[in-house]
Amino acid sequence: MSARHTSFFYAVGLFSALAMPARAEPPTPPESDNGRFAMTPAANGFLRLDTRTGQTSLCTTSADQLQCRAGADERAALEAEIARLAKENAALKAAAAAPPAPAAQEEEDRRFNRAMDRAETFMRRMLRLFRETEKPDKPTSPSL
Repeated sequence: MSARHTSFFYAVGLFSALAMPARAEPPTPPESDNGRFAMTPAANGFLRLDTRTGQTSLCTTSADQLQCRAGADERAALEAEIARLAKENAALKAAAAAPPAPAAQEEEDRRFNRAMDRAETFMRRMLRLFRETEKPDKPTSPSL
C-alpha cells in the first residue's frame, strides 16, 4: 500500500472516530422557549411534552381554543398542594383574627394603668397648688 492510501485510511478513521461520539450525545435543549414543547397527535387532541421538565399535558381543541390539562399524576400532586396551601391559609387567617395573647394584653393594661397613675398624681399636685394659692394669708396678731 502506498503512503497516499495509508494516509487516506488514517484520515477516514480519524474522521469517523470524531464523528461517532457526536452522534451518541443527546441533543442539547434550546436556550429559548422555541422548541421547548413537543406536540404529538393523540386520540383526543395532542399530547404536549415539556422537553425541559418532562411534564406531559393533554391538549384539546374546543371553540377554536387549545386547552391543555396537566397529566393525571401531575394533577393529583397539584391538587394536594392546593389543599395544603388552603389549609395553611385558613390557619393563618384564624391566627390573625384571634384576640391578642394574654401576655400582650397584660402588658398593655400595665402601661395604661401606669399612665393613669401619672395623670392622677399630676392632677392631685395641681389641685394642691391651687388650694394653697387660694388660702388667705394668716392674719398676724398685733403686737402689744
